[in-house]
Amino acid sequence: MLNDLERKLLRVLYNFSTQKRRMPFKPELERLTGRRYADIDKALNELVQQQYIFWPDRPHLQTIVILEGWERDQPLKPKTQLSSNLDYWTKY
Repeated sequence: MLNDLERKLLRVLYNFSTQKRRMPFKPELERLTGRRYADIDKALNELVQQQYIFWPDRPHLQTIVILEGWERDQPLKPKTQLSSNLDYWTKY
């Protein structure tokens, strides 16, 4: 299970890479997460250990590859069945 910074960092990386088609630079990560780079680096290393990202060339953020863009432990929400609004008119 990811802590708050790791989860936020994973979402920032995923959203940034899909919208801008590149990985964020160090100042962009600091601005988007609101944390110092030392904390971000620890969180990135934890994401590598848990195999959410692949980072072959450690000092360069542009080499990060996202393996999973969201947390694994979250259960999927079941789809709600569509019902008619007849109950609203008959019960209330």
